[in-house]
Formats: sequence, C-alpha cells, structure tokens
Amino acid sequence: MAKSTGPIRAAGVVLLREDSGQPLVCVLHRPRQNDWSLPKGKLDPGENEIIAARRETIEETGSDVVLGVPLATQRYKVENRPKSVHYWVGTERPGGPGFTPNKEIDELRWLPVAAAIDMLSYPRDGDLIREAIGQPTTTPFIILRHTEAMRRADFRGPVDAERPLTADGAQHAVRLVDVLDAFDIRKVYSSDSLRCLDTVRPFAHQAHATVAHEPLLSEEGFASSPTAALKRLDQILGDGAPAVVCTHRPVLPTVVAHVAQRLGLSASPKSNLAPGAALVFHRGSAAVEHIDAF
Repeated sequence: MAKSTGPIRAAGVVLLREDSGQPLVCVLHRPRQNDWSLPKGKLDPGENEIIAARRETIEETGSDVVLGVPLATQRYKVENRPKSVHYWVGTERPGGPGFTPNKEIDELRWLPVAAAIDMLSYPRDGDLIREAIGQPTTTPFIILRHTEAMRRADFRGPVDAERPLTADGAQHAVRLVDVLDAFDIRKVYSSDSLRCLDTVRPFAHQAHATVAHEPLLSEEGFASSPTAALKRLDQILGDGAPAVVCTHRPVLPTVVAHVAQRLGLSASPKSNLAPGAALVFHRGSAAVEHIDAF
C-alpha cells in the first residue's frame, strides 16, 4: 500500500471546565509519543473539522463537548507532509462515556491554566490555551442555506415552496446533524418551504426539537414583507438561545447583513453560501465562522 503524501487535516479542542470559579484545562498524555498535548485527531472520511473536533474529544477524554469560538489553526509538517489542526474552545456537557486509560491516551489531567501550559510539550499548545482563556462566553446563532434542491426547471409541482431536496440534499441534511449538535443548538427555525424544512428535520428529530415554521423567511414571504421578516428575525435573535435559522439564497444577503448589524459587528460576512453551508455568529464576541458544505 502506497504511503500517503498529501496534506493531513486534523481538529481539536481546548477543553475547559470550572472549579470554584477558576478555569481548568484538560491535558492528555500520549504514551507512544511520550508527550502532553490537547485533545485532537485526524478527520475520518466524510467528516469536516467540526465533527472531527467533537468526536476526537469524546474518544480521547470521555467528555462530551460543546464547541465555542474557533481558535488559531496550527500548521506544521509531519514526516514532510503539511498538517493543519483546526481548534475550538470547548466546554463539557453531560453525556460523555467517561475517561478510560488506553494505549492512545493513558493519563488525563485537569489543571489550572499556568500548570497546564507548563505541562504541555509544545509551546504552540500553550498559545492556544492563552487564546482560549481570553475568549468571552458565547452563544451560537447559525444561518443555514438549505441543502441541494431539485432544479426549478425540473419541478412540476403547483408551487415552488413544495420543491423538494434532491437525494444528495437529503443525505447532506443528515450530515448536518452532527455539525449542529456540536454547537448544542436548542431552537430550530425554518422557512416554511419544504426544502428548508427537510434540511433541518433530521437534526430536530435527533435533538427532540420542534421546527418553528417561518413563512416570512421564505423567498416569497420575505419578498412580500421584508420589514416584517426582519422584525421576526429580531424576535428570534432576542430569544438568546442557541439557534439555527434555515433560509434561501436570495434572502441571505439581507438577513446576514441585518444579523451582523444587530450584533454590533463592524462588517457583514460574505453571504454567498453554497447549498448546505452556514454562518455561525458567536454572540458575545465578534467571531463569525463559515461552515462549508461537505
């Protein structure tokens, strides 16, 4: 079998918990490398970095995790291959299996910040901890474009709102479940068009969440009543819960600009999302991350 020579993609987390109001950082000992590092690992086939970061954290630490703001990406070479590791701030949530020492990770410690930085084998990991500790507490607000739908020219139904997802679009909606779950999304809002509803239904089913049908966030509803649509968007934003809003390409520029303005961002992020792509606004910070379709 030929040895791979391409780039290595990996993802990880600076995993935090509080003890008596003070942050503790999770650090791991890897016996094979005989080093101390942060939870991280390579992407599995079909994963994106978000899914991999959560999976690797659960596998290595036994703790489930909620992702917060993205941190600096580490870039270095391993056996002359370029490696990139995308990191997020992570906080524990209930439901993990618990840590069991194994051949990959034989020791786990929760340490105060300074002790964790001293323990780590690589200065770049200490830099990540410093960055993570400096981040505010945030709540995600995700704007999602529906996944791939049948072409308008091929649809024979009576109204465009009934145009369905393609088979690829339906599969993509299933892949989005783990992405949304990584941010612990609690509330699900969707245009009442079928293609948007079917994009978020797999996640809502797993999360035992109700999908709120939002006619004003459909193409037709937004075009007929844009002022009312933005007022409704303000109501959704004002709720404050971790939320996803699924809508349409023609609506995105106005919606994204409005959310950016309401959250006090100095500039609006690009809104030309591919089907199934999303923007995560980390409320409480200026961080906005783009989730590519995958």
